Amino acid sequence: METVWLHLALAGSGIAAGFINIVAGGGSLLTVPVLMLLGLPADLANGTNRLAVVSQGISGVIGFRRHGKIDTRAILPTVVPTTVGAALGALLASRVPADLLKYLLLGIMMAMAVVMLVRPAILSPAQQRTELSRARRVAGAVGLFAVGLYGGFVQAGVGLLLLFVLSGVLARDLVRANALKVVCVAVFGSAALAVYAGAGLVVWLEGGLLAGYTIIGTLIGVRFAVRAEHSMIRWIVFACIVATCIAALIKG
Repeated sequence: METVWLHLALAGSGIAAGFINIVAGGGSLLTVPVLMLLGLPADLANGTNRLAVVSQGISGVIGFRRHGKIDTRAILPTVVPTTVGAALGALLASRVPADLLKYLLLGIMMAMAVVMLVRPAILSPAQQRTELSRARRVAGAVGLFAVGLYGGFVQAGVGLLLLFVLSGVLARDLVRANALKVVCVAVFGSAALAVYAGAGLVVWLEGGLLAGYTIIGTLIGVRFAVRAEHSMIRWIVFACIVATCIAALIKG
């Protein structure tokens, strides 16, 4: 019976998180608490969750690539700053309590929610820009590094932050922004996973099961993302931002 409940808990949270992380972000707000409910301490739950994050990223990349939605020219400028930030964040995570970032995340998420209400089209530009000003490119690189740094500490909400930089700052349409987002997550998630695994903070049985279930949600999410209207995806993103704010407040 205990094994059945283990699978049900991991399946439900994994499939839901896979879908949410592809379309918007914040799925780790489901998976990390479930891992903790199954008896893992917070640090082990955080590290173990990275295995599912990597599986989501890889399967998401494959799915978006099949639909021709990955801008290959943008991969390197996007991945490099996020990966450097993520590796540094993961190394610092063992020395700096992740709770110190909670209020920073909450403030950023609230600001994002307000911006989306005031300027709802910010995450769905009418036309994806191919030429950006130098200021936007610099702001985008700094933003991607900062998001990677945060993602190296804690995963929760990192997809939403990435999406905001890729679409809101770098002016990419939501489908291609989501595609680049999962590329980033796959790469810097792997770097963070290696650090956590090296520190002995990954429980492979639960992590492997969760990763398998998240792949199912990811494949469903990709099919939805490439077919849905931008306005629908935008409001899903907004709902996930609000949910992240509520979760941070409750946890506090």
